[in-house]
Amino acid sequence: MNNYPKDISVVIPLYNEEESLPELELWLREVMLKNKYSYELIFVDDGSTDNSWEVISKLALQNANIHAIKFNRNYGKSAGLNVGFKAAVGEVVITMDADLQDSPDEIPALYKMIVEEKYHLVSGWKKKRYDPLSKTIPTKLYNAAARAMSGIKLNDFNCGLKAYQNRVIKSVDVYGEMHRYIPVIAKWNGFNKIGEKVVEHRARKYGVTKFGFERFIYGPLDLLSISFVSKFKKRPMHFFGFMGVLSFLFGFACTMYLIADKLYHIYLSKSSYRDVVDNTWFYLALVAIILGVQLFLAGFIGEMMIQHSDKKNDYLVSEEIGA
Repeated sequence: MNNYPKDISVVIPLYNEEESLPELELWLREVMLKNKYSYELIFVDDGSTDNSWEVISKLALQNANIHAIKFNRNYGKSAGLNVGFKAAVGEVVITMDADLQDSPDEIPALYKMIVEEKYHLVSGWKKKRYDPLSKTIPTKLYNAAARAMSGIKLNDFNCGLKAYQNRVIKSVDVYGEMHRYIPVIAKWNGFNKIGEKVVEHRARKYGVTKFGFERFIYGPLDLLSISFVSKFKKRPMHFFGFMGVLSFLFGFACTMYLIADKLYHIYLSKSSYRDVVDNTWFYLALVAIILGVQLFLAGFIGEMMIQHSDKKNDYLVSEEIGA
């Protein structure tokens, strides 16, 4: 891990944080200089509607270590992290929020855990939080669900302050609200040495939170999506084909039963017997067979798409500084 041009890349996604940016940049610069790190600050402006980009542009004139990317519109935190990860060239990659609730003073300890203790990923744990109950209670529930599903013993999956080996962040593709579950993605990519460090959580100094109620809905859905995709994205036939075969066999078995039952009653009565189409099981069998064939075809098409897939992100970047 010593062939990188920088010691640290700090990736900072932001949206409408013009008040906090000068203080954050100064604080980060002081920490880096004090510890003699070579570094870069990657600010990803997620389509801010205030003066955040103008503030970053002025800061870049004073600090040549700033690399800034501005989206043409708001895509969300995951998009900001994804683009920042692709741009990062540091041996250790630190992620943090721009609202000054994450302390840059935690960086040296996180850096040491990655470089000296050889962790693949270290997640911050905001043990003492300054958030309302409407935020902390759902967060605890999601953390419990993520621990149960992933087997990763982290207390705070959602903490924005994390540290990674560079090769870890280059292996993940973050979208939707997946930034909450990067440790889960990393583990499923084979990076199993995941640590946790208690970090300071500071009360918000400027502005208001940018996250609404909808994240409590999207978060669990994304956890289910990660679980499904991680298991079947390279072998969709294993899921769709298996379900399709079960459905088809069920329908086929019902059909055989109906035919046998009709032949039996014909044999017994010789004249009166019930038509197959008058039996509810006929329609159930028909639906099961059709559904089975469709699921099998979905798996087959999925396999073909995997073989010819060419992944690309469609985030529209309007401006860039220090590329």
